[in-house]
Amino acid sequence: MSQQLVLVVDDEPDIRELVKEILEDEGYAVHVAADVQTARESIAEHLPDLVLLDIWMPDEDGVSLLKSWRESGELKFPVVMISGHATVETAVEATRLGAVDFIEKPLSLARLLLTVEKALASYIPDIGQHDIANVRPRLAELVGASSHMSDIREAIETSAARSDSGVLITGERATGKMLIAQHIHQASKRAERPFVGLRCDSISAANASRELLGNENSAGYLESAAGGTLCLIDVEELPLTAQSIVLTAIESGEIAREGASSVRFSARIIATSAADLQRIIRQGEFSETLYQRLSMQVVRSLPLREHREDVPALLSYHVDQLVENRGLPYRHFTVAAQNRLRNMEWPGNILELTNLVERLLILSDDVEIDLPELEKLVGGSQGMSYEMSGDAMRLPLELPLREARTEFERFYLQRQLELVDGNIVELARVVGMERTHLYRKLRSVGIQAGRKRQD
Repeated sequence: MSQQLVLVVDDEPDIRELVKEILEDEGYAVHVAADVQTARESIAEHLPDLVLLDIWMPDEDGVSLLKSWRESGELKFPVVMISGHATVETAVEATRLGAVDFIEKPLSLARLLLTVEKALASYIPDIGQHDIANVRPRLAELVGASSHMSDIREAIETSAARSDSGVLITGERATGKMLIAQHIHQASKRAERPFVGLRCDSISAANASRELLGNENSAGYLESAAGGTLCLIDVEELPLTAQSIVLTAIESGEIAREGASSVRFSARIIATSAADLQRIIRQGEFSETLYQRLSMQVVRSLPLREHREDVPALLSYHVDQLVENRGLPYRHFTVAAQNRLRNMEWPGNILELTNLVERLLILSDDVEIDLPELEKLVGGSQGMSYEMSGDAMRLPLELPLREARTEFERFYLQRQLELVDGNIVELARVVGMERTHLYRKLRSVGIQAGRKRQD
């Protein structure tokens, strides 16, 4: 399975980097280009699955580039135009030339992710009579042979086959909740229709109506999932205004864009949550009626420490994925190393495991990963290890200042991330950083968090 490649073409460095970081956290491979010439060179080397193309650039405008692709027969991918000050005529021209959608600056995070998902899901390349199913990206596997993973697979088959009622998937952060939701969709009769993921922390009381219902020019999340599945990721983050909109759609079976007539609401809703929703209901911050609608079926995804027997299979699987998708050198874990990892607590669950595997593949070209090398990262007395238990931190004082500072920042941000239960919006507030800068900092210190949470 390979990642879908998105090319971001924009002359504004901050826009390029922010979009790149967000989409990479969502699991996409991302290339960037600051101008038309660089974009052409990038496409000549790697054909993208999607292009996000700014209209106004210093050397040549995006519409002209789109036109050249169209006329030369090179337009073999969906193109979404982006601009901060485009006219209606410009948007119409871009659509006529083959653009599949149009988004405006300043970019709404929710709108960006929805547009990317829709463009990739709805675009059908020129495959003649080839079965469309053959070009649908394959899902990551549900890895493991434990009784827990067997129960999860059985729950997916039962949930998908017996009804279209709401499903609530609970569990700690990074335990695979989103992947379970995707497998439920794929196993259902809705598999040919869209699977739309909505990260609820991107919805506020101010933008709830626009993002969920849309307007006269574009559909919102509820309509975009028509006939398919809408996955409410971290549903506890939905503000009460948004909860009311979702509940009304479920109960009435209709949604109405602002300035447009009502349409039928036909999506199945799956919700994920790492929070104690009953406590939040008692606090008056979550609708009990909506909870009842969403939890007709409940699937619990256990933390990794409660199905340790799956660790060796997960290690092998993620090594293979990183070798295939990222081009990292192949390495394998000795039995001693596997046993050491099998007995770890894994507070970061699957995400912690995948990050560790990636670091180990990068650190050395040796094929074998043995216990001494592993101990340097996860608990030995040497190297740059630290402890995340409580507030204790072990940091060798002999490190150069820059490395010591990086280790402190990694510890500090990881600790704060735990305290806010993985909520990037809240983390930005607590540490006093803008989200754009926070994404950069998290990535620079090796913390994969925020947009791509393995829920």
